[in-house]
Amino acid sequence: MWGAMKIILVALLAAAPALALADAGPVALGPNGGKFGDWTAATYGSGADKACYAFVSAKVSTPALPKRGQVMLTVTERQGARDEVTISAGYDYPKDAAVTLTVGPHHIDFYTQDQDAFTTSGTEAVSAFRNGDAAVAKSPIGHGKFVVDSFPLAGFSGAFSAIRAACP
Repeated sequence: MWGAMKIILVALLAAAPALALADAGPVALGPNGGKFGDWTAATYGSGADKACYAFVSAKVSTPALPKRGQVMLTVTERQGARDEVTISAGYDYPKDAAVTLTVGPHHIDFYTQDQDAFTTSGTEAVSAFRNGDAAVAKSPIGHGKFVVDSFPLAGFSGAFSAIRAACP
């Protein structure tokens, strides 16, 4: 499990090159190597460059896509930026694709770039995650077809509290 967390942290760091210049390496937050239910919490960097992440991998993806990379839902807290919610698809989204993440009655829209989807409704997403059981992303894969990824929310509140405390 720690090996998988290292791979995920490396992937996150590759997506944020500015953090690579920071002094401190990745640090798991809380008990059990940063694990909070299905979620993992960690920090990277220090001072103004410190970023705190809570992330989870998709539990179910339908249909299975050949050669697809890691599929993750991430919440990031850092100085000057709160509740950044992203989805890493593990494939390049079609140009101008829109992704919808559903948590119970909440539908949150994401815009895409390359293999990542971003929302401008991060605070709404975090609130939904705290009260939901699962987050389900519906993402286009081209030619009018979609992939559906289900992310468990068990442990989100603990992981989110840990990153908020580490990046106040």
